[in-house]
Amino acid sequence: MSLHQHNVCSNESHVPIIHVADQRRNGAAIVISHPMTGVKEQTSADHARLLSSNGFYALTFDAGYQGESTGQPRGLEDPHQRVEDVKAAVSYLTSLEDKVDPTRIGVLGICASGGYTSRIKALATVSAACVGRMTRNGGLHKENNKELPQAISGALEAAGQWRTSVVKGASVEPSPMFSSDISQIPDDADSFFKDAASYYGSSRGSHPRSDQKVPPSSFDLMVSYDSFNFQHLISPRPLLMIAGSEAQTLHYSEDAVAAARDPKELFIVEGKNHFDLYDDLTVSGRKLLEFFGKSL
Repeated sequence: MSLHQHNVCSNESHVPIIHVADQRRNGAAIVISHPMTGVKEQTSADHARLLSSNGFYALTFDAGYQGESTGQPRGLEDPHQRVEDVKAAVSYLTSLEDKVDPTRIGVLGICASGGYTSRIKALATVSAACVGRMTRNGGLHKENNKELPQAISGALEAAGQWRTSVVKGASVEPSPMFSSDISQIPDDADSFFKDAASYYGSSRGSHPRSDQKVPPSSFDLMVSYDSFNFQHLISPRPLLMIAGSEAQTLHYSEDAVAAARDPKELFIVEGKNHFDLYDDLTVSGRKLLEFFGKSL
């Protein structure tokens, strides 16, 4: 768990340092939650550097089972646990009575984390995606935006087989969800995975604790989860959803904002794909500072 405020950590970063005129944030703090298969040192840290250099307290952490957090099997993606992680992060911030104002806490969710929220004053997402719909629909593109019985049964079968193997004592290493070596990805591969490899397989997002391995026991946990079914309950908290115009996941943000109540905003960054916004904060960073500065 990392807490940044004003002092920007020394890791090399692609993030532009944007300083706004008014640095008096009155104890405002933001919890930043990382993408599935990611760790806190990647895009979460980039956003933490931006926010902390502009006067906010910024808290990043590794989700349970991932990164430097504990739990077995490693890499498990449990949406329900993720929500509890965010709640715990908010609780921790409220304990910093000499620094953080508990009435001025926001959450920034990136990718899958864009669907995991809790008691907060304002919510922003970057490249939001719903792991539940992705699993139930058998894909994340807009044309996959319909539940497929065979996708659900396949996910449940894979999870069941994995759990049976584990209880029998088998030591099975999960395969990566995608290769982070762009040279190993076929030309006809899904564009999302090409973009993912360009981020995770380069200096932009490579990290030894981010191996893209998600155990199949995650699948039945994701099948029963939906990030946006209760989107209308966020109101009257302000909602900002940021997505790239070329992002394969843009439709998630569009649908989520349509289902939400005011105050809400969909902010589209032209020419950017899902992963471009992980570390190119030139446009989205200014929007986040404006949003949290006004909302917190």
